[in-house]
Amino acid sequence: MLAARPGLTLTAAVAGACAMLPTAVMPLVVGAAIDTSIAAGGPRDLAGWIVLVPGLAAAQALASGVLNWASHTMWIHGAVSAEHAVVRHAAHLGATLPKRLPTGEVVAMGSEDVYDIGNAVETFGRTIGALTSFAVVAVVLVTITPVLGTVALVGAPLAVLGIGPLLRPLHRRKEAQRERFSEVTAMGADIVSGLRILRGVGGERQFLRRFTAVNDRVRDAGVAVGRMESWLAAAEIALPGVVTVVVTLLGARLALDGAISPGELVAFYGASAFLVVPVRTATEAADAASAARVAAGRIDRLLRLTPEFGQPAAPVPLPEGPLSLADGPVVAPAGRLTVLPPDRALAERLTGYADSDVRIGGVPIRDVDRAELRRRVVLVLGDDQLFAGRAGTELAAGDAVPVAEAIAAADATDVIDALPGGYDAMLSERGRSVSGGQRQRLLLARALTVDPDVLVLEEPTSAVDAHTEARIVARIAALRAGRTTVVLTSSPLWQQEGVRP
Repeated sequence: MLAARPGLTLTAAVAGACAMLPTAVMPLVVGAAIDTSIAAGGPRDLAGWIVLVPGLAAAQALASGVLNWASHTMWIHGAVSAEHAVVRHAAHLGATLPKRLPTGEVVAMGSEDVYDIGNAVETFGRTIGALTSFAVVAVVLVTITPVLGTVALVGAPLAVLGIGPLLRPLHRRKEAQRERFSEVTAMGADIVSGLRILRGVGGERQFLRRFTAVNDRVRDAGVAVGRMESWLAAAEIALPGVVTVVVTLLGARLALDGAISPGELVAFYGASAFLVVPVRTATEAADAASAARVAAGRIDRLLRLTPEFGQPAAPVPLPEGPLSLADGPVVAPAGRLTVLPPDRALAERLTGYADSDVRIGGVPIRDVDRAELRRRVVLVLGDDQLFAGRAGTELAAGDAVPVAEAIAAADATDVIDALPGGYDAMLSERGRSVSGGQRQRLLLARALTVDPDVLVLEEPTSAVDAHTEARIVARIAALRAGRTTVVLTSSPLWQQEGVRP
């Protein structure tokens, strides 16, 4: 992600260094002013130092503004890039995804993990500034007084290392919290999707108790993370504070002995106190990196998944016009309406969602370009979902058949008329604002707008009455004349209209 935006990354690094260096240099300037102007000179000698101090402040203000912009932009870049990677690969996996990862796991990636990635990327500029300012201060201090410089140079990294043992248990607890969060998200999704059934059988209280128990485990995991983070916050102050105390005590003794001047003592005290800032920044970056490591591991696991059927090495184009389907003894003639017994496994084999020896238009389905296969062969299952959004937009999966014509063929005109606003009405998530039979007809209409060469339907009218089904059968047969349509159903109305192999 950093390499993808080199200009932004460089801007954040330079701004981070320029924003933190003035604070690091300020104690050295004050110390030099004390020794060269106050102790040995007069007010006239002090004027130059007085001008230098607000100059450093102005430079820091400007650099801090640029750093703030760059850090926020990097956060957006990191979070959005991670989200795009998840969404693109989820779409690429298609039907493979729900077979390999729980729904809650994928939802948690979009609601939690991408933010952790953004947080880690956001700290990049400040981390570079902390390292740069620490290096400058350490070199200056060692140059002035090797003893105190060495104490500060060694003590600050030791303080960071002292915080290190807290990061590993924090990492484990965050990973446990993430596991609990995925669990509660998956359960919530399952409960919402089956809410109507739960209400029908009176299962709300039982699932409420189960959800409450899982939610309590998420809370306990969060408390455990918070407890460890509180120790981490205390260590951020305590350990660098010890370094500051040691430097101050040694510096005071050296000043009393005349080994260093009063200005150098002030400079050492201010510089050692400043070292708390880079230590805290480094700890923050380590904390963000710990959370991002967990998030990146989960996203990486998703990105490593491959579709069940990859792109063939040498794709064979399908013939133009109507296409036939053949799965062993089961043959669907090209350009005809074929009716088969209900069999989801067969529907998935015929459309390339399960490995098989199916031949489509005489071409082995394994050898067909996946994009061409998805464009020319469409599968509609009984449990497909509608997306939330404007009805006219969500039902227009294609433009080969006008939405109104597809709606009429699916005998769903009454469904659109009943919606407040018709085609401009907003469908709720998964089409929960309509009944099961209405949703089934809208799903059928959505597929008809694509007008594919091959349309495979699994129980497309199982939730409608016989009169409605009869109209749908006749209209689909007329609309799909000359194209291959396979209907897997036990309905006698479809069997009367179509051919059986």
